[in-house]
Amino acid sequence: MSRAVPNRVVHLELHTSDAEQARAFYAQVCGWRQERILTRHGAYQAVELGTMGGGFVECPTQRSLWLPYVAVDDVHSATDRAREHGAAVLLGPREGPAGWRSVIATRAGAELAFWQWKA
Repeated sequence: MSRAVPNRVVHLELHTSDAEQARAFYAQVCGWRQERILTRHGAYQAVELGTMGGGFVECPTQRSLWLPYVAVDDVHSATDRAREHGAAVLLGPREGPAGWRSVIATRAGAELAFWQWKA
């Protein structure tokens, strides 16, 4: 992920039950360069999407979905504000190697992640 002005989309992840098929499809159709990144939490398949970074996450999902990450100044207050406006919190704020994230779902079911960089 690259640093960006708060409240802008800074990262895009595809959550899918078949990451290998997705990697092959997007490499062939879109020409996206991919890089496997090993972390202490496991492997991550990063892709360059032009003006932002992205990645593929393999997880047990019935339907693949793209999850945009929005940069915020404070992941806790952004998550609380979304909850106050009727969103469901799917993943409360969690710390990772580069920052904190949370995932919410709107009343209509759209999912969005909040991202706060570590200083």
